[in-house]
Amino acid sequence: MSRAFADISFTPSVKAAQSRYGSREANRGFELVEEKRDFLEQRDADFIMARDSFYQATISENGWPYVQHRGGPVGFLKALDEKTLGYADFSGNAQYLSVGNLNATSRISIILMDYPNRRRLKIWGTAKIVHEHEQPELIAQLEMGHYRARIERAVIITVEAIEWNCPQHITQRFSAQQVQEQVEQQMAAVLEQNRLLKQELAELYQQTPAASPAAKVQSLGNGPLELCITGVRQLTPRVRAFELRRPDGSALPKVEAGAHLRVPVVLADGQSATRQYSISSNPARRDIYEIAVLREADGRGGSIAVHDLFELGMRLHCDQPRNDFALHTSTAPSILIAGGIGITPIKAMAQQLKAQARTVSLHYAGRSINQMAYRDRLQRELGQNMHAYPGDQGIRLDLDNLMQEAPADALFYVCGPENLIAAVLASAKAAGIDQQRLRYERFVALHSAQDQEIRVELRRSKKVIMVKHDQSVLDAVRAAGVPAFAECEVGNCGTCTVKVLGGEPEHRDTVLSDQEKKHAMCICVSRAKSQELVLDL
Repeated sequence: MSRAFADISFTPSVKAAQSRYGSREANRGFELVEEKRDFLEQRDADFIMARDSFYQATISENGWPYVQHRGGPVGFLKALDEKTLGYADFSGNAQYLSVGNLNATSRISIILMDYPNRRRLKIWGTAKIVHEHEQPELIAQLEMGHYRARIERAVIITVEAIEWNCPQHITQRFSAQQVQEQVEQQMAAVLEQNRLLKQELAELYQQTPAASPAAKVQSLGNGPLELCITGVRQLTPRVRAFELRRPDGSALPKVEAGAHLRVPVVLADGQSATRQYSISSNPARRDIYEIAVLREADGRGGSIAVHDLFELGMRLHCDQPRNDFALHTSTAPSILIAGGIGITPIKAMAQQLKAQARTVSLHYAGRSINQMAYRDRLQRELGQNMHAYPGDQGIRLDLDNLMQEAPADALFYVCGPENLIAAVLASAKAAGIDQQRLRYERFVALHSAQDQEIRVELRRSKKVIMVKHDQSVLDAVRAAGVPAFAECEVGNCGTCTVKVLGGEPEHRDTVLSDQEKKHAMCICVSRAKSQELVLDL
């Protein structure tokens, strides 16, 4: 059985294009699935009726498509049953383009967007126009009592196919109301924090009047999301987990597996900094985020600061969670590969995939059993679908065999040290697996012993800088006093992307498309094949 949208959309010319550009095998999985997806599930209906607008496409008699934005109050597009959608057609500019098209050709396609959460739903169907004198009860069903606009007719859509689209390239946008609600929530949190701090200070003054009560108040950062450390667990000799909650116990912003949290730290030299850690807790939980931090003696100092300074009761003012390592929306089998501390996002992925009843297997490599965080829990939850490879027992992960035996439509997610990621990419290439089926996340920037010093011209700043062989372009730019935005600093997020005006970059990021790489680069990890680069900075 194939997915309904594939039956409709994968025409011979589309399949030919997929073959030409190398994605035919990846898309073939949509033609070998058990779910037709030609009706609305409850989550689909809930999503639809929470929207206040959508885009619809119709076809004219001369074959031209017409795309129109439809808007109204939240819920004006209604899910009448699992196969039927309907909306009241309010009076507009009286051109009747969509209405005329539907009278001639009933086929319709709509896209519904949730910009704040970067979600997108596509629906194919057939539509008909219904007037009040024909079915007054149906028109009444579609009316919005608090919305004063004249209903001219109704559009009734029979659902033929439905498909959730991946969130890649969806830019987050927020309505004025959503921004206002967020401001009000933050203000309420600030006022509550102020109240609690005053209460805490008063109690401390009463108990130890000679002491400095301010020293008892621990708080780091200036981000909009205030979190309190409410639990600390030692998962392995070098990995410590920190449980984070809102101070008032209210629900946290919803996250999907693969999301990370940027937390404030104070380094050994007293400088304030931030570090990002994957949210390893089950994404279904809204009461806590959990991060697990590996103490790295030869790292940049952030993990040592976290281990030495983070304690129960400390307040962290963090940025909102972000996801640069999201799961595909496809229901194809998922193969998760983790090495060492790379298990943190992979654990959340395994739990989310299992909750969605999707086929998943996990392959987890570590130095030894006692250094493999979350291994016991994942073994209990996944059973025979969890495969552990402790190096001290001589058990090795055979990536070539794994790739060759994987289902033809399997999707792969990898997180861990660079040698693991490189080995996975090499095995996948040898097995003929389309790179579009692989997603991976690095924790450290990719460097090479062969890196040479390069000359970089910053055109807008009118500066020329030399980037040392062991220095990133980003660090050199900042050292020259030129502001440069960055988030992950390991090539995962694309925040530091800069337009290239001259020279040939050597791309080492995991986020830019081939088209984007023709004129831009991520300066946190990428360098140059040429002796000189010219950047739009």
